[in-house]
Amino acid sequence: MSVITPPVLCLASASPRRRDLLASIGVSLEACPVDIDETPVPGEGAEAYVARLARDKALAGAERSRLPTLGSDTAVVRDGEILGKPEGAEHAAAMLRSLAGREHRVLTAVAVTGPAGLLERCVATRVVMREISDAEIAAYWATGEPADKAGGYAIQGRAAVFVEHIAGSHSAVVGLPLYETAELLRRQGVALWGGALGS
Repeated sequence: MSVITPPVLCLASASPRRRDLLASIGVSLEACPVDIDETPVPGEGAEAYVARLARDKALAGAERSRLPTLGSDTAVVRDGEILGKPEGAEHAAAMLRSLAGREHRVLTAVAVTGPAGLLERCVATRVVMREISDAEIAAYWATGEPADKAGGYAIQGRAAVFVEHIAGSHSAVVGLPLYETAELLRRQGVALWGGALGS
């Protein structure tokens, strides 16, 4: 007989990746997807952009739940330019070509509302990709995996074979920096692993 654990956190996102990452550290949650404007503000830097979106998501989700609420946003950044989700095969190919054989940054911001107020962190991870052939790029697009991914790739999926090196948080590139997230949750009194790690 399975035991149903009541949710201890509201996730202001429909992302299955973030849901899975939180489940991996024992957080039972309810999903409260929010719809916010993700258009960058003119002159806004990448760090400020992801931090603002994480805050806006957390605050919007908190309006719909009595639980502590987590919002997060991830951006792939090349030479200061934010690379969003590809608009099609050609756009995805152009992004991967621009990332191949060089280093870029992945920024993930996390914001959590709760008894301690609004807490937030932003984590930067450096990612180095190997050279990628046009044939590989076309084959990767055909899998369907990159269609809804920032920067046109998923490090936790088939694109792992393109990644030569990372410096920083692997889970942040997937969508949530678990070390920093666990610390924010602890400060908000959210227990991990059914209370084995808690406030």
